[in-house]
Amino acid sequence: MRLPSQHRSLAALAVAVVAGVTLAGCSSGGATPGTSSPPKADLSGVTLNVAADWSGAEQANFEKVLAQFESDTGAKVNYTSYGSNVATTLNTKIAGGDPPDVAVIPQPGLLTSLAKAGSLIPLSADTLATVKKYYSQDWVDLGSVDGKTYGVWFKGSNKSTVWYNTKVYDNAGATVPKTWDDFVAALQKVSDSGVPGLSIGADVGWPLTDWFENVYLRTAGPEKYDQLTQHTIPWTDPSVIDALTILSKLWSNKALIEPGGAQRTFGDSVTEVFGNPPKAGTVYEGDFVAGNITSQTKSVIGTDAKFFDFPSINGSGPAVVGGGNAAVQLKDNKGAAALMAYLASPEAATIWVKLGGFTSPNNGVDMSAYPDDTSQQIAAALVNAKTFRFDMSDQAPSAFGGTAGSGEWKILLDFYSNPTDIQGTAKALEAAATADYK
Repeated sequence: MRLPSQHRSLAALAVAVVAGVTLAGCSSGGATPGTSSPPKADLSGVTLNVAADWSGAEQANFEKVLAQFESDTGAKVNYTSYGSNVATTLNTKIAGGDPPDVAVIPQPGLLTSLAKAGSLIPLSADTLATVKKYYSQDWVDLGSVDGKTYGVWFKGSNKSTVWYNTKVYDNAGATVPKTWDDFVAALQKVSDSGVPGLSIGADVGWPLTDWFENVYLRTAGPEKYDQLTQHTIPWTDPSVIDALTILSKLWSNKALIEPGGAQRTFGDSVTEVFGNPPKAGTVYEGDFVAGNITSQTKSVIGTDAKFFDFPSINGSGPAVVGGGNAAVQLKDNKGAAALMAYLASPEAATIWVKLGGFTSPNNGVDMSAYPDDTSQQIAAALVNAKTFRFDMSDQAPSAFGGTAGSGEWKILLDFYSNPTDIQGTAKALEAAATADYK
């Protein structure tokens, strides 16, 4: 998954879809090595064009996955990064009659819009069988439109991780919390030790939507989450008021939170916790925080920097808000179909898993393939979560859920700055949603 500021920019074509994924019962043990390879077609002389939003290290790692496909089949695969403009660029290519053979896209809403426009090829029977074998049925549903399955969710992300500085916590005598009350108590202990308990970076607003979604999923439950995602219930619903009230109590507690969060970027919020010296003890955001820690600080993941699952609220079970990247086929040819089958296999996902910085929702991937305890913990939380829901704001119309300075981003940022106005915030969210959900 790209950083959310990039990932969310694709929401221009998002359609509000139900993305509820219940993952109970998924295996965390994985498939037996050597038994998961898909059939290897002879594609000598075939050239395929593949596009995704990945660049830099992510592109290099995905190209290693594609290189194995080339070695197995004899095909040549050309990769193009569409950066943060996947939706716009892909639709321009389609309109011009020159789409890639396969694209990897980061939103269920984009998948839905492309499928409804007739731009996608459904999965072959064999590939669908592979997907059903290694993915929860609900992941299959997430890649399906009107009874046909188009997407292989190659990459997943866990946005229910809370990261902490182990030295700060040890110095404060704080322990890893399981519940929301314990979480607040841990922040208090850290603050009492002389370091603010929590750093929040909220300058453009999107981190606050993730805060809300995690609290709302745990307090309202998955069915209400789906209804609010679709805007079939209003943002003035009592369930929204409940979630905003919990956030209000936390965000109003100036003794726990490092000042300046309304202007602080997400990246800076990570640096505040893991820089030298640390200026806070804890930062909430998704599994991509690990990349920021590695690139921006000298802290070591798994030693100086660890995470715990977003805490339970009112006895809620394990739940994950997250995202992902789905492979879709845009050209009807043998090579593209073979590549889709390959990307559905544990073998393909395992290549990137071993390289690090990657979480697969494919439950055929052996957990031992993840290169360290932290990445195993992230993957296990994603695969074994009792409830998974795709990021709500990424499913909303762009004007509401994905635009700086307007909609949910701005309203929650205003609420962060003035967290006492719960009713006014709910009314503002409802007014914006009513205008933007067409």
